[in-house]
Amino acid sequence: MTETSAPSAPSAPGAPGGPDFGRFVENLRQLLDVVADTRPPAAVVAQVADQFAQISAQLAKFAVPEAERVTGMRLDLDGRGQTMVPAVRWDERGSERAVARVTFGRHYLTLGGAVHGGAIPLVFDEVLAMLANHERPFARSVYMNVSFRGLTRVEVPLRVEATVDRVEGRKLFLTGRLFDGDTLCAEVESLFVQLRPAGA
Repeated sequence: MTETSAPSAPSAPGAPGGPDFGRFVENLRQLLDVVADTRPPAAVVAQVADQFAQISAQLAKFAVPEAERVTGMRLDLDGRGQTMVPAVRWDERGSERAVARVTFGRHYLTLGGAVHGGAIPLVFDEVLAMLANHERPFARSVYMNVSFRGLTRVEVPLRVEATVDRVEGRKLFLTGRLFDGDTLCAEVESLFVQLRPAGA
């Protein structure tokens, strides 16, 4: 079964984190890009460091157990409402194939306009995990072998294509490719294994 994604709909007021949680996360993404791309004077660094501490203290009062957290659990939002991985936006999601778009912000910059190599497996893991778990029992990654084929640029719309190549019992073998236009930037081979039912 294949579905084509529409842009995320406005969140219902009753959704965890409320209707502004998407904006909350997007503003944090923008902040990470700005921090990575600026050279503020020492006085501003000291002032903003204090502001960061105040924000952390403000939010820490609302810490919850893992099962109750919002970050990473809002499937109605691009990127599931988390900031470790750049927001993945789905064009196609099915049980055998997925296609998504992603843009690495300046937060992921290393040198020469290139994305840090360690950030690329994060995106592959996000896409492959969603594919492996689409209408299937829950599966975890066992390994990912990533091959870099060319420079991956920041601030450029990229395309990720992923497929389930074969299934052997609880094992799912997947491959993925990251493209900048028609240029292959990286590819991955991976294995996911479905967890046994409790008590099995």
